[in-house]
Amino acid sequence: MSATDAFAASERYAALGDSYSAGVGAGSYTSESGGCKRSTKAYPYLWKNAHAPAAFAFAACSGARTGDVLNNQLSVLDSSTTLISITIGGNDAGFASTMQTCVLESDSSCLAAVDAAKNYATTTLPGKLDQVYSAIHSKAPNAHVVVLGYPHLYQVPGSCILGISDTKRRAINGAADVLDDVISKRAANAGFTYQDVRNAFATHEICGSSTRWLNSTTLPVDESYHPNAAGQSGGYLPSFTAGA
Repeated sequence: MSATDAFAASERYAALGDSYSAGVGAGSYTSESGGCKRSTKAYPYLWKNAHAPAAFAFAACSGARTGDVLNNQLSVLDSSTTLISITIGGNDAGFASTMQTCVLESDSSCLAAVDAAKNYATTTLPGKLDQVYSAIHSKAPNAHVVVLGYPHLYQVPGSCILGISDTKRRAINGAADVLDDVISKRAANAGFTYQDVRNAFATHEICGSSTRWLNSTTLPVDESYHPNAAGQSGGYLPSFTAGA
């Protein structure tokens, strides 16, 4: 056993957060997770399989907001927890409803929805993230915490002929940039490690030139605009592993 393997085997790992950490969009959901749609192809589960930590708690849940982490996920943490991963903030900023507006309505409606999401991200979200990060540190004071960001959804200009306009695509990517900037600053302020996934997903976005790692509009609709199995294994897993 290598030193790295021995270290990983002693880890007590908890995966918190929203659908991007649960693995919504990647399929292969565990029966126990119900509506949380935790996937065996999600990056936390893949990391667990690769490193065989001493303990693994998978609490991430589809649709989770900061309040859901505070109320429903922190019970898996304690002073023995050594490693934590989390994606959170996108649902607070109205990710799903913004995407719905951009897909179904005009450019101007989309831009207005994106501006509202960006305003929330810069004014209200920082305090909510601070609450979550502080609570995580209080519950698991000995843990190394890796906060992961969100990818751009679109390559612009891209290879898509159909679908929403490049104006909308650029605006949505811009909202991801604002969100990631806020998350990275709050994570740094909390003393946590932030991992940016945008470069990992570059060219693999919707309309991208390489194999696509993100779902476009799909059924079931909640899996739209989420990483597929390749996005979890090729984008999020290496980013988390590098930060862990």
